Amino acid sequence: MTRRVAGMAVVATLVAGCTGTLPEPVDLLLINANVYTLNWPDPASDGTPSPDAPYSASEGWRADAQAVGVRDGRIVFVGGGADAERLREAAGEVIDLQGATVVPGLIESHAHVAELGMTLQRVDLVGVETEADAIARVVERARNVPKGEWIVGWGWDEGAWANRYPDMTALSAAVPDHPVALRGLHSFAVWCNRLAFERAGITPVTEAPAGGEIRKDPRGRPTGILVNAARTLVEAAIPEPAPDERDAQILRALETLAQAGYVSVHEAGAATAVMESFARLDAAGRLPIRVYAMLEARDEPLLLAWLERGPDTGADGMLTVRAVKAFYDAALGSRGARLIEDYSDRPGHRGVSGSDYGFDQKLAADMMKAGFQLCVHAIGDAGNRESLDFFDRVFAEAPETKAGRHRIEHAQVLHPDDVPRFRSLDILASMEPPHAVEDMPWAEARVGPERIKGAYAWRTLRASGARLAFNSDLPGSDYDIFYGLHSAIARQDRNGRPAGGWYPNERVTAEEALRGYTIWSAWAGFEDDVTGVIAPGRRADLTVLSVDPLVLGASSPARLLDGRVLLTVVGGRVVYRGR
Repeated sequence: MTRRVAGMAVVATLVAGCTGTLPEPVDLLLINANVYTLNWPDPASDGTPSPDAPYSASEGWRADAQAVGVRDGRIVFVGGGADAERLREAAGEVIDLQGATVVPGLIESHAHVAELGMTLQRVDLVGVETEADAIARVVERARNVPKGEWIVGWGWDEGAWANRYPDMTALSAAVPDHPVALRGLHSFAVWCNRLAFERAGITPVTEAPAGGEIRKDPRGRPTGILVNAARTLVEAAIPEPAPDERDAQILRALETLAQAGYVSVHEAGAATAVMESFARLDAAGRLPIRVYAMLEARDEPLLLAWLERGPDTGADGMLTVRAVKAFYDAALGSRGARLIEDYSDRPGHRGVSGSDYGFDQKLAADMMKAGFQLCVHAIGDAGNRESLDFFDRVFAEAPETKAGRHRIEHAQVLHPDDVPRFRSLDILASMEPPHAVEDMPWAEARVGPERIKGAYAWRTLRASGARLAFNSDLPGSDYDIFYGLHSAIARQDRNGRPAGGWYPNERVTAEEALRGYTIWSAWAGFEDDVTGVIAPGRRADLTVLSVDPLVLGASSPARLLDGRVLLTVVGGRVVYRGR
């Protein structure tokens, strides 16, 4: 992996803005743009913009630059007007953006790239409402798959379907000659046919792994549904793709993210095979966007190897490895998230967590002490509380670990007593705005009218002084940036429901939403000193949008949904050009 070269000698030759001696020539010059540099302080905890922001209460938002110049992968000019014209003649490439908006390069700070790559080849079940609709799509795929080969699908909503999970009967009858495994939208349930269970060796006497459930009928026979950690029983039977096939899947996923405007992605849990793919693509110079890899905590040999090697704390290439992803509990929709009190719609049940869900406290603590960032998946209020307790204990044992920018991924349901602990422990809440609008049809049924007030609580966390980062958890949610921004700002679905927003007091402002996908996510990946704002000396990682996210976000959030990504620039190289 490439190690960071001291860049101050280069930066010393750069100009800070549009005054002074202009750098010439530049490799790339973006002109006639609506540039938001975000190179001003964060808004207040209530969302009020900084006095230094290009904003006024009477006039709203305005761009703070009109052109950006790039040389050798770094930004060397931010300004406009006559200064940009002086650079134009000597520029290698000039792109007239005709008023389009330039923002710091978008960062997808919690994603499952390998899953996205495979999903692009799977039976798409996103949005299916009935068992019959899902089976029809599998039948269509089976027509073109040789008998005996696996058919894998993804996307039925295990949260929305939790009270009406199907069984294997109709699926097995319709597709008897292929083993079929259909993963839920958030990957916390799998629906299979009979042949898949036979291939996996799942019988009435098979025991579920800790933290999992094999759904059974009244006679004790498996129904075809595996929930939470039990998913692994069938997934272990599905043949792994060959290395070149996996490389192709991951590359396709990364290219898809580039088309969506992302310059960087945080892979939330890469096991050995995925890490090997990332390394091969990186060595061949084929990574189109930057990858910040979190090692999969359940892959103990992988962690032990990196424990001996140490984190990439100085990496400045396309691939960085300095984090670990662990699971503390499961999902709210499948009732696997760990709650302090019983589920409102399932008395006597509180979910699964901790060592019962594969959380190895000693190994996680050892990785932290070795300098790795720990990113813990925690959904329920008990899962979050116990994760915070874990961090607190490690910090007491090894105070130096508190500087590790550790994260709780999702932080979905919080007890009011635990909200201030994110700030006091300096734990970043890595959250998904789309989850709120996608889960709202059933989330309150799971936790009731009081606990729901601490769910998807972005404003409450901001008001407490906690750090946030926004992302999609793709492929579990749509990673379209305009959808993400709209969800964060309006707390409404694409159809504008509910009127006024779902628990609207937890909305964030347009600026906070944009920062959540840029500079705040850069901080989450230890890159806030090199990216996340548009300024001379920073990486030339830029995203160009057809709409102004600050103006529309403040005035007409629904119009954000009509936006398009026009240009994605990574290290000064255009990796995607839209139409």
